[in-house]
Formats: sequence, C-alpha cells, structure tokens
Amino acid sequence: MGTKFLQGFSFSGTVLTRALFLACMVFALMAVGFRANVAAQSEDPCPLDPAQEIVWLSPRGTLEVMDDYNLWVAIEMGYFEELGLTVVMEPGPLGGANLLSLLTEDQADVGYPSPGVLTAAIDTGIPVILGFEMVNGQVFDFAVHADSDIQTVQDLEGKTISLGSAGWSPVVDPILAEQGVDPSSVTYIEGGNQWGQMVDLGQVDAALAWEGLRAQWDAIGLNLRYLIGTEFSNDPSNGYSIRAADLEDPEKVDVLTCFFRGVAMGLEFGRVNPQAAAQITYEQFPALAEQMTPELALESMRQLAYLYNQSNKAGDGYGYSNVENWQSYLDRIHELGQTTQALTAEETVTNAFVESANDFDHDRVAEDAENFELSEDWADVELQGPIE
Repeated sequence: MGTKFLQGFSFSGTVLTRALFLACMVFALMAVGFRANVAAQSEDPCPLDPAQEIVWLSPRGTLEVMDDYNLWVAIEMGYFEELGLTVVMEPGPLGGANLLSLLTEDQADVGYPSPGVLTAAIDTGIPVILGFEMVNGQVFDFAVHADSDIQTVQDLEGKTISLGSAGWSPVVDPILAEQGVDPSSVTYIEGGNQWGQMVDLGQVDAALAWEGLRAQWDAIGLNLRYLIGTEFSNDPSNGYSIRAADLEDPEKVDVLTCFFRGVAMGLEFGRVNPQAAAQITYEQFPALAEQMTPELALESMRQLAYLYNQSNKAGDGYGYSNVENWQSYLDRIHELGQTTQALTAEETVTNAFVESANDFDHDRVAEDAENFELSEDWADVELQGPIE
C-alpha cells in the first residue's frame, strides 16, 4: 500500500527490470574494483597536479545554511586549494530526489543525499556509493507544535506530517517503521519551503526536521517542540556520495581522496574552534544575518557539528560508516518495499577513503583554528551545548 499524500499523491516502489538488475550487478563489481584501486595507492596523490575541479551538490535547494561549514572552512582557509582542488558548491534540487542522477549526467561530482535517496538510486540502477559518512547516526527529528499532545514517534500513528518535498517520504517511512508505526497510516503533505510553518499554524500535526534546522526555525519564531532523532533511532543519515563511473578510474580516485581529506580538515577546524567555523560560514551569505543572530547561527552549526564529530570521537575518524547500522536500515527499507532488492551495506557504503581522508597534519589545522581572529561580533559568542 502506498503512503498517502494530499491531493492524491502516492509514492510507490519502482518495478525493477532485468536490465536494471544487471546494472546493479555491474555496479557491485565496480565497487570491488574501486576498493582495490584505493588500496593499491602507494603514494599520496595530494596535492593534485594539475589542479582539478569538484562540483558538490546540496540536497536542500539552497546553500544559505550553517550545515556545510566544513566545506566553507576548507575553501576559506585554502585547504582545498593546497590539495590541488577548486571546489564549486551548488544548491542542488530541493529534497534531492534527482540529486544523484545529476552525478551520472556529469553535472556534478559529489552529492549529499539522504539514505532513502541514496538507496532508491542504487536500487534503480544508478551506480553510486556513499564515500564519506557525515553523520554516523540519526540526524532527522520531528517537529510538533509546542502545545501538541504528541510526545513520542509512536504518537504519530494516523497523523499528518508535512514535508518540504514529496520526495522526502523515503526518509520518513523507515524512521516510523523502526518505531513500530505503519507508514501507510500517516498522510504526508507537501509544504514546499513553508513546511515548518504549517505545524506552527496548526495545519498539520508534525513536520520532518533535522539537527541544525531546529535553530533556524527557532530563529524565525516558530512555536515548535522537537522529538530528537538521536534519542530514538540508530539509523544512518546523509553522507557524501560519488558516482560509480569514477571508482574504476585511479585519477578520479586521487581527486576524491584529496577532496575528502579537505572535508576532514574542515571538520577538524570546526571541532577545535566552532566559533571561527561559524563566522566563516555566516559571512558567506548576507541573508543569514537577516535570518539569525550569530548566537543562533552558532547553535544551528553546533547541532550538526556534534553529530559530524561522533565517529572521530569514537576513534574511527571522520567519514566512517557503521556497517551494522546501515545493514539494519537496508533490511528495513526492503521490508517496506522501498527497494526491490535486498541491498547490502557493502554495495551501499564504503570506508575505503577513511584512512586517507584523516591523513592530514592535525596539529597544523588545530593551530590554524586556534589562531583564527574572530570579529567583534563573534568574539563573545558562546556554545550552548557540546561540540563532540
């Protein structure tokens, strides 16, 4: 049974043809070859010569958020440049439903999909794989009105849930199922950029939210309360995905190795000096100053930074994927009918880049962060919670 949408919208699984099945089998073999290519590297490819360009796509339809501070830091501090890279950030499509097809059409090199978008792509034969895990845990939350009787995810049974895009339903269905809620019992309502306001106005019972977005919604005065994902779910979240066509090409592997190292350097800088990382990101967009104060901007960034830092705090390094959590998630979405195949963690994610991504001068990055001169507006801004 398809999940219900307002005005008759229905999300249903894609029928897998024999051709798509064969495409996925080819992708699995390519992934094995990719891991061999990474393992076979005998010399550090960074810095690249000649310099290469990487196009990165957001799944949010905008770049005017605090979420991507690690990339802005790596650009501003010159880390990508010294690694031989020019990184171009693009807003991508809202919801990210066709995010990964843009990679295979050579319009971008790295996407940032949710697990639902990633697995749907792999299931339908789009040859992509998660190359760098950003959040080794659940980033998604549910927002309800501050006066709502809804206290747990189980209370969402039979309720209405607003989404920014109908394509987000694969994100929510497995979260509900993990908590014993039948996804077909809820009605999803597509609210575009105003999906959070719909909860505030009492038009829906709940909305999909995520860490970082909570502070942004608080900043615009929405009267909301949150069910925090990390408190009820172990599912994986968004990560940086790459196309399979690059996995067989040693030169492309070199480029991705340097890119992910720059990503890790940006994350480490933000861990050491979150105020500096927040200032760098905040100053990219004048519109952010109109939406939130430096205090709220830092809190928005901190909510995500806390999750970004967990795998490194555990000793696994930045970018590490928990294969057991992924397999649990993959099994569940197959049971829900989101994938026609029983996907394996091995064909969905890889930790092959983790060692090389974390192979940078940590002391140098820490020194850069500690010596960064904060502006007057940021000098006294304090964290509202832990960063790791």
